[in-house]
Amino acid sequence: MDDLLESDWTTEEVSTGTTIIAAVFDGGVVIGSDSRVSAGQAVVNRVLNKVCRLHDKIYCSISGSAADAQAVVDIVDYQMELHGIQMGQPPLVQAAATIVKDICYKYKEELVAHLLVAGWDHKYGGQVYGTLGGMMIKQQFAVGGSGSTYIYGFADSAFKPGMTKE
Repeated sequence: MDDLLESDWTTEEVSTGTTIIAAVFDGGVVIGSDSRVSAGQAVVNRVLNKVCRLHDKIYCSISGSAADAQAVVDIVDYQMELHGIQMGQPPLVQAAATIVKDICYKYKEELVAHLLVAGWDHKYGGQVYGTLGGMMIKQQFAVGGSGSTYIYGFADSAFKPGMTKE
């Protein structure tokens, strides 16, 4: 017990890990993330864009293995382009989330990646989908990544359905 009291843990910097977030607002969605990539305690890259385009109005934020997540993003981006051409109109956000879910489920033993898919389409408006481990859940807001515990309480208390852009 004395070791705990003598420790200076109250002043040490907290390592939060990756935090990704997406939320629906009246008329659209907002999606974001931190920008740091780490491997254990080492910071490998301070400025990685973890918000990736899947189609014109569909994006995802990534956490987990950057290589695994980027591979999923590249595959889904390609599939969404083909889907848009085949349909003759922009794809639905749900279609992108379904492809992410299918890939993550099929390769769940090999992949270490979590993607939040968010976007706007002509049929359903703004949408957010969590796709952890091959599941797909439509939510008003979603938080993910190893650092999400630090922001989840705030997001849960501050988010109100029907919020405006401001």
